[in-house]
Amino acid sequence: MSYARLSRSCCAVVAGGLLLAGCSDGGGEDPPDRTATATATAPSASASASGGATPGESPASPTSSGSGAKPTALDFVPDPARAPKTPADAARLATTILSGGPGSWGPGYVARTPYLSPQGYWPVLAEGCAWETGTPPPTVLHSVTASMELPAAGGKGTVRVTSTVTVHRTEDAADWEMAETLEEVLRCPDQVLRAGERVTGLMSLGNAYGVGGNTTAADTVNERGKYLKDGVPGEHYYGWSQSRLGQVTVAVSAKGAPGHDEQELATAMAHASVAMLIRAENALEAPQ
Repeated sequence: MSYARLSRSCCAVVAGGLLLAGCSDGGGEDPPDRTATATATAPSASASASGGATPGESPASPTSSGSGAKPTALDFVPDPARAPKTPADAARLATTILSGGPGSWGPGYVARTPYLSPQGYWPVLAEGCAWETGTPPPTVLHSVTASMELPAAGGKGTVRVTSTVTVHRTEDAADWEMAETLEEVLRCPDQVLRAGERVTGLMSLGNAYGVGGNTTAADTVNERGKYLKDGVPGEHYYGWSQSRLGQVTVAVSAKGAPGHDEQELATAMAHASVAMLIRAENALEAPQ
């Protein structure tokens, strides 16, 4: 898939409102407060907490013939020889996918300290709807989150964002992770990220390729809610978007701040997500 085509898809995603939904993880001095977790009991990845794919529809389902027919599957053929099979392979792939750094988000974004989450870090959503540190499931070869921010300036507050790459052993395992992300919002529409930070009114939408404006990945999950932080007046945008390409999932998140609107942050999320998907595809795709 060409960079130009994915860039056009990014614009279509923002215009269609797909990335105006999201649920964010944290960043900065503490490790990120969330990534999606994978379990063996998760529902179908193309299900939705507030809509989603038409029953029976899948990325590979046939469409009607005629001039109005649209592609029904992502133009991506993975090369088995390039598929990561060890944690070391997966770590190298994740590094490649994150190689754009803060620049993938747009002008002004910078790395936070620490920039990368520690080895083996895996957040889980506990029964009380608070994020806690857990253990990566055996399906995960490697997972890492990069934490960045748009510093406060011109009377606007600091926006904190994250980019997460998770490399699974198999495509099916990655699909379960996507499904679990949807289930979390159904279970916990209000969540505690860490002390002094929470989100409320979370909504979730999952779309397979070709559904709901998704033209960039095999599957996507988007959430949004309101972000509240002690000491910061008001409620602000809280966005999380996760996409799957083969055995890899990439996720972006944004915590809003005073002076920053939803469209601005959704656009930044879309650019960061598409940039990671381009790198993942280039690293994994079979030679043309």
